[in-house]
Amino acid sequence: MLEDNVLIAQSQQGDMTAFEQLIQKYERKIYTIAYKYMGNHEDANDLAQEAFIKAYQAIGTFRADAAFSTWLGRITANKCLDELRRRKRQKTVSLDEMVEGEENSFSKELKDPKPTPAEETERQEVAAHLQMLINRLQPDYKEVIILREIEGYSYEEIAERQQCSLGTVKSRISRARKLLKEWITAEKEVKG
Repeated sequence: MLEDNVLIAQSQQGDMTAFEQLIQKYERKIYTIAYKYMGNHEDANDLAQEAFIKAYQAIGTFRADAAFSTWLGRITANKCLDELRRRKRQKTVSLDEMVEGEENSFSKELKDPKPTPAEETERQEVAAHLQMLINRLQPDYKEVIILREIEGYSYEEIAERQQCSLGTVKSRISRARKLLKEWITAEKEVKG
């Protein structure tokens, strides 16, 4: 098997075979990390796969500041933490428990979790509009807001990536958020 740096360079050029070799090399380690967070085989398997997909999508941003295995492990940990946070926000209710009404009991029914076509259309319109607003930002602000809010990088990772101070990153993110908020507020006022 080729060295990591060769496989990474080939992967960054779009060579799927090279990326598959990286997956084979690290799949056990990534599964183990996911299992430690999730505690079961199914979730660990799913999140390891999601981590590899995210890594493939972001391979062009890998700069070899740290080992590839460290970078991949961080992606995996972030995926797991995101999933655990998402689950924590969801309230769980037993579906087997009967609900007592005034005259009789009935079972609980679940609403289909998938958005309706109208909700999906609205979500897509909001996302497209927000992207248009982000595109209006000057490049320094645009990059930090994408790295922080869309890609989920920490302030420290952004500072390292942009080769600037943590204070500069925080200032740029704050200014970008403020501009976006001002633009959205102004649009709402125009619409009445």
